[in-house]
Amino acid sequence: MKRFRRFLILPILAIVTASILIACAGGVTPTAKAPIKVGSKDFTEQFILGEMYSLVLEKAGFTVERKLNLGGTPVAQAALTSGEIDLYPEYTGTGLLTVLKLPVSSDSKQVFETVAAEYKKQFNLTWLDPAPMNNTQALAMTAAGAKKYGITSISEMAAKADQLTMIGAPEFEVREDGLPGIKKKYGDFKLKAYKAVDSGLRYKGLTDNEADVAVAYGTDGEINAFKLVVLEDDKNLFPPYQVAPVVRQQTLDANPELAKALNALAPQLTNEIMQQLNYEVSGKQREPAEVAKEFLTKAGMI
Repeated sequence: MKRFRRFLILPILAIVTASILIACAGGVTPTAKAPIKVGSKDFTEQFILGEMYSLVLEKAGFTVERKLNLGGTPVAQAALTSGEIDLYPEYTGTGLLTVLKLPVSSDSKQVFETVAAEYKKQFNLTWLDPAPMNNTQALAMTAAGAKKYGITSISEMAAKADQLTMIGAPEFEVREDGLPGIKKKYGDFKLKAYKAVDSGLRYKGLTDNEADVAVAYGTDGEINAFKLVVLEDDKNLFPPYQVAPVVRQQTLDANPELAKALNALAPQLTNEIMQQLNYEVSGKQREPAEVAKEFLTKAGMI
């Protein structure tokens, strides 16, 4: 009886061992690459960009885990440095001022080189290629308003400030690159009024004629949709805010082909394109994932 049991057990052990070897040969191994964790901040453009990065990487053969809508810059930066995410879209101006806390510069090449060098040195993070789009702060007027007051630049706005009501988020009144910075650069003018509102109500107030000038960002969808006039920053106050993927160096070392996939996307992202895509979401209430996929499909990237 014992001999019979031994003969029965040996074939079973052989089958189990073979099954394990086959599974390992099929790629289910402890060394299989982990998914790429793509993050984003908590506003429309970041949702679209996070989805674009994810879709492009999936097309290149990566498994992607989306961790979008993390929060503001400090939250996204902490998630990146801690390894909670592998990459997310960041703006050169934000990296310079908010993360590195360095002086303002309007030279886009210099800003990119500075943040790229300092991120690598301080955090071992790598900036990939920046897009031509520039989501910098700006001031905008309706075409009718700009014509009425004869204003096309911030200098001209400053000269007629006492006739104008500006509308924007509350923090713009106190930020260094907000009203205090504008007054320092363009003269200590006094507005007729500053209307502090939730950021999402800026353009409604402007187009409803509740204000003459709105605080804007260069890739806001409403700029294109409402044919607004963006005032020329003729004294170069605002720093450039080009967007680029910021990636953990460890992730790049393990996945060097990741850079090629994301760098191919960068040239596609112009101000005009991002304005259109942002408005599809903020103005037409479409899903960011749908908008991102539609654009990349038309561009032949997925």
